[in-house]
Amino acid sequence: MKNILKNITSLRLVWFIVLAILIVDQIIKFEVKSTMSLGESIPITSWFKITFIENNGMAYGMTFINKIVLSIFRLIAITAIGYYVCKITKTTHRKGYVACLALVLAGAIGNMIDSMFYGLIFNASTPFNVSELVPFGTGYAGFLEGKVVDMFYFPLIVTTWPEWVPVWGGHEFIFFSPVFNFADAAISCGVVLLILFYRKEMEGLSLNFFSKKSKEKEGN
Repeated sequence: MKNILKNITSLRLVWFIVLAILIVDQIIKFEVKSTMSLGESIPITSWFKITFIENNGMAYGMTFINKIVLSIFRLIAITAIGYYVCKITKTTHRKGYVACLALVLAGAIGNMIDSMFYGLIFNASTPFNVSELVPFGTGYAGFLEGKVVDMFYFPLIVTTWPEWVPVWGGHEFIFFSPVFNFADAAISCGVVLLILFYRKEMEGLSLNFFSKKSKEKEGN
């Protein structure tokens, strides 16, 4: 009975984290997509701006894989992570480990929603007009081909490389230059916390994932 209660608590924790992140992530993306033109930037502070860009769906705007291939890969990854999270909730485990995995899962789902549906329900954003909702299926792209909305830009340091620096000398240097979204932040936080505090659990990931009957672990 005690283990059943622990499992229910863990599952509720996963659902709460995933739903909370998805709701916040989609509210922010919908607001940006429907009120800002592509490339528009709103200064919040000298080191933080809301800047609307779109990308094919890799973290922090990276784009070097075919969109359909990337979307299929991400669907497989989301399914695998979801399966693993459900599996470990049936064992003795640290709640923090489950929470970190839920962060990664929620972030991946958040960006996947953009790819699956935004191309179907929005017309294309451009630097000259704000995107609008359109009848389902008449948007700018097909299923799995929608672009992911990014908006958080933190140019913490904006300077120029010294002239004596090879290649980059005299060019502008910006730290931190990637534009990202709330889902990306959830993924990054989850991964960093896993690496810092849950290495032992990560080392046993393959055993837990592939074994038919997971070996119970000691929790804190």
